[in-house]
Amino acid sequence: MLRFIVALLCISFCLAAQKSPRDELIQLAAAGNGVIRLDERAFDLLTSPKRDWSAAIQLTALNPQRRCGPCKEFDPSFQAVAKAWSTVTPQQRNNHFFASIDFDDAFQVFKKLGIMSAPVVHVYPATEGPNAKAARNDPFKYDFSNGFEARPLAEQLSSHTPISIPYKDPINWARVTSFISLIPIVTLIFRFIRPALQNRWVWAVSTILLSTVMTSGYMFTRIRGMPYVAPDGSWLAAGFQTQYGQEVQVVSLLYGVLAGSFVMLILLVPQQSSPSRQRTQIYIWTAINFIMFSVLVSIFRLKNRGYPFKLMF
Repeated sequence: MLRFIVALLCISFCLAAQKSPRDELIQLAAAGNGVIRLDERAFDLLTSPKRDWSAAIQLTALNPQRRCGPCKEFDPSFQAVAKAWSTVTPQQRNNHFFASIDFDDAFQVFKKLGIMSAPVVHVYPATEGPNAKAARNDPFKYDFSNGFEARPLAEQLSSHTPISIPYKDPINWARVTSFISLIPIVTLIFRFIRPALQNRWVWAVSTILLSTVMTSGYMFTRIRGMPYVAPDGSWLAAGFQTQYGQEVQVVSLLYGVLAGSFVMLILLVPQQSSPSRQRTQIYIWTAINFIMFSVLVSIFRLKNRGYPFKLMF
């Protein structure tokens, strides 16, 4: 009778000491600072067909002998996202696990999955429970089209986690230092260019140049990616829906000369003390104005063959 009681007590202790799969995964995640280090057995446990948790698994090859540069480049991003996930409450954290498996630790896993290159990230959604998203055991494969940065990884994995991953980019101290070091340089440069910045003629010329470039089609060619000239070498595009880069330069020059002639007529000519000189300059700038308008109209006629009017050309 005593032996029977002792046997029952032993069985009870063994059952109490036996861990559930989730508890074992939680312990492995805590031991790896939020990332479970997988071998073949742990991989099978984590990706069990009947699971009420999800998992993001990095398949990599970090052994220096493998010479996997992308693996070394991506691993810090994966670790950073996993660390950010470890800061959420246990109620949410224990429903999704981050894990990493190395080629040298589980060659058979890579062979079974048919993975011939690394790094690869597979996301296994829950198949049971309230967070179940798929009845099958097929993983979701992370798209590396956005590079190896941590932010796009966190954003894409957040669609598979119970809550969004609270990842924040670390402070780029190199950029901050560079910005601070530029302050005295900019201050010194500003000291020398301050007279030019306070000159109204500098602002007038800058405004005219910017206006002429923008109104002559520069943004149109930049947005549509138009070529500098046509394949046959012509610089003028027919119609109003196309325009080449060289055409922008020509039209900008014409607009600039027109704007300059008006400025001269308004500001320079009235300041002439001699009536004959004033009259001569009026003739000159008016002629330039008329010629530039004639060239603009002729360009308009070339783009629109049905336009019936012209000035000089």
